[in-house]
This record gives sequence, structure tokens and C-alpha cells, in this order.
Amino acid sequence: MTATGASDEGVGARGAPVNGPVDGPWWWARRRSAVLDVFLAAASALECLIEGAKFADEAQLPELLGLLLGLLAGSVLLVRRRWPVAVVLVSIAVMPAEMGVLLGLVGLYTIAASDLPRRITALLAGMSVVGSWVTSYLNVQQGMAGQQGFRPPLWFAPVTSVAVGLLLTAPPVLWGLYIGARRRLVESLRERADGLERELSLLADRAEERAEWARNEERTRIAREMHDVVAHRVSLMVVHAAALQAVALKDPEKASRNAGLVGDMGRQALTELREMLGVLRTAEGPAVRGGSAPAVSERLAAVASRAGAQATERDRPAGPPAKPSGGAPTAGPGAANAASTGAHVPEQRGGEAAAEGPHLAELADLVGQSRAAGMTVELTVDEDAGDAGGAVAAEAGCRYAARVERTVYRVVQEALTNVHKHAPGAQARVRLAHRNGELAVQVENGPGESGAAGAGLPSGGNGLVGMRERVTALGGVFVSGPTETGGFRVSAVLPVSPVPAA
Repeated sequence: MTATGASDEGVGARGAPVNGPVDGPWWWARRRSAVLDVFLAAASALECLIEGAKFADEAQLPELLGLLLGLLAGSVLLVRRRWPVAVVLVSIAVMPAEMGVLLGLVGLYTIAASDLPRRITALLAGMSVVGSWVTSYLNVQQGMAGQQGFRPPLWFAPVTSVAVGLLLTAPPVLWGLYIGARRRLVESLRERADGLERELSLLADRAEERAEWARNEERTRIAREMHDVVAHRVSLMVVHAAALQAVALKDPEKASRNAGLVGDMGRQALTELREMLGVLRTAEGPAVRGGSAPAVSERLAAVASRAGAQATERDRPAGPPAKPSGGAPTAGPGAANAASTGAHVPEQRGGEAAAEGPHLAELADLVGQSRAAGMTVELTVDEDAGDAGGAVAAEAGCRYAARVERTVYRVVQEALTNVHKHAPGAQARVRLAHRNGELAVQVENGPGESGAAGAGLPSGGNGLVGMRERVTALGGVFVSGPTETGGFRVSAVLPVSPVPAA
């Protein structure tokens, strides 16, 4: 509604604006609003016709002129929803003619229930009170003058006039203010409900998007985990099979060993696949669908590590352990692995440590598998003098988080697999550095031998992508690229902090 009283939107039967679809004629929002206004205008016109005829007779004017004035004044109620200020002004203008009582009451109600500023409502209500008071006072004085013997007190005429003015003005204004306040409250509650509905719809859409993102993320993690734990062993199988084909006639003893290694690798790969498929079948149950889906890839890593460890322990020949590169002889396989990587292996209770997936202590076995396939691999461990993760960690009973150790293991595993694929006969070097607050790993290989025959391993192009995703997910830095000598280098640095052993 504008400052002049023109309404910019439809108004309902009780003066409330209607924001919905307009199905009424002209400025009416509803047909029933138009019917109500027509009825009120007809009643007001009839009243003004009667009073106009009386006014014309008293003022000695043509009766037709009085009737025309009453008809025009009473019909103004048709536009009360469009121009309520004009309706009130017309009702004040015809007060001296003693007509337009219904016009004034409905006009004041409409102006009070509208969205006009309250100062305009108060001004128009005050003008109506003054007009009613003046008209009533003149009528009372004229009536007392025509009655002989009636001598009321001096205050009678003013008080009566004020009472009449307030009686004709206060009820419609107060009722209109109440209806307007209630209408605004309803509109506010409706807007708030609509806002909450939109927010709930938006939250539902976002929840669906997050669920879809989580599903895609889990599919990616599962695919990455299966690629890491299976592709390495299958690649070694292909390398051993190629070596078996090359020495089958020249060195039957070596061919027999290679055949045994191929069989062992195949059994390990089948075991890991069977374990992972079992995890995926279990993940189809309602419990995992209800909220434990993110743990599927963790369980895949756990069962793969457990299967690999069992196979490694079963196939490890009896006898004293080998001396790791850069370290001293140790008392057993586990100690040799720990010494070669510089990581402390806490006491495992109830298979809890095995469920966390591969860790740094298994890097020596991983390197040994590549050596058994004919690759020359050097494993070195660098200890920072001020680092609390090396010997100090062993004394304090601490180790790195399971996700960190698993990520480092997978980076080394995938890097060695890529050396088998793309650089047959190349020498590789694995470096593990324990620094203050971070753990660094680097796998570098030289150029492949020109005369070495490749095993023909297929490449899906996902190895480097998977390594980068793993490292960056932990807040680390991953760099890969060719070296100046024609080889390839993979480096990763992860932020770490020692975790108390269970």
C-alpha cells in the first residue's frame, strides 16, 4: 500500500492482504471480497440516499441534487480496498450533511486494518473525531434551542458531542487495529512456516547430496583398496610367470622355485579376494546401511593385511632371519621388520593390531617379495636425532596412527608394482625418514635395462591417483615424476604424532 492509500496487493474480506493468486475482478483478490464490498456500498448508498433527501429538504436544495450526492458518497465504499484514505476523507466531508455513518465506520475500520503508517491512521481518526464532535455539538445546540424549558448544564453539549465522536470513531479503529495485528501475526507465522519448510527441503536435498557423495566416496575407497591389495600380488605372479617361461629349459631348479612362488602368490591373492568379498557381502546388511558404511574400506584393509600376514608367515622358510639393509641381526622376523623400518610394534592383544591393516613393520616383507621376483631393492631408514618417533618412540611405547602407517605401506607397494610394470630390470631404492612431526617416504628407481623383457602387465592409470588421494586425505604432500637419469621417483610426506600403544 502506498502513502496515498492505494493498495499494491489484494485485500481480503477482513482487510487482510492476499498474496495468493487473484481470481476476483479489478482490484479484488477474491470474488467474495467483491461481493461483500458491493453489498456494503449498496447499503451505504441507500443510507446516504435517505439522508441526502433529508439534507436537501432542510437546506432547501433540489431533492435530485441530494439524492445524487448521497448516491455518489455511499458508492465510494466500492473502492475502500484500493483507496481507503479517500473513503475516510469522503466520509469526513459529508459529515455536515449528516450522512455517511456506515461509510465512516467501514472506512475507519479499513484504514486501521491496512498497512498504512500509524501516524496516518491517527491523523484520519482524529479528523473523524473532530468532524463528529463539531457536527454533534451543532445538532445538540440546535436541538436544545428548539425545546422550550430544557436548560441542561453548560458541559452537557460538549461532553455529549465528544462521546458521540468517540463512539463513532473508537470502535471501528480499535477493531481494525486488532484485525490488522492478528493478520500480520498470521502472515508472520505463515512466512516462518514457509521458511522452515524451505530450509527442511534444502536440508533434505543436502542430505541426499551428502549421502550420494558418501556412496561415491566409499565406492572409490573400496576400489582403491582392492586395487592396492590385489594388484601387487597379481603383478608379482605375472613377473614370476615370465621368469618361469624364460628359465624353464635352462634352469629347471629355478623354474621349479618360480612355479612355487607363482602358486603361493595365487593362493594369497585368492585368500585376500575371498576375505574382501566376504566383507562386501556383510556390508550389504542393514547395520552397515544404517551408518557403518565408512568402515568398509577399513575392514578391507584389515582382512587383506591379515590374509597377507598369514600367508607370509606360512610360506616363510624356517631358520635365522635375514639381516635387513642398514641394520643389525635381530632375534626374529618381527624384530627384523621393526629394526628395518625404525617403527615400534606394540604388543598385539586379541588380534586388535592386525585389524588395523598393514603397518611399517611389514615393509621388509614387501621389499622381500619384490627381491624374490628378481628386482634389486634397497631399503634404508633415516632417523632424525631430535625425533621422538624412532628409538625414543620404542622406549615410550608409542607408534604412528594406523591410517598413516597403512598409507605409507600402500605408497611403497604401489610404487614397487609400477617398477615391475614399467621398468623391468631397474634397481629401486626405498627410503623411510622419521622426522620431527612428519614421516617421509621415497621410492626411486633407475631406468629399466634395455635388454630386459617386460612382463606385459596392463596399466589402468589409477596407481598414482590412488596414492595421491591417500596422502592428501591425511593432510600430506605427494610428488611424483621422472628423474634426470631416466628413472621415476615417488615421494610422500605425512604429518604424524606418536599414539600411545593399546
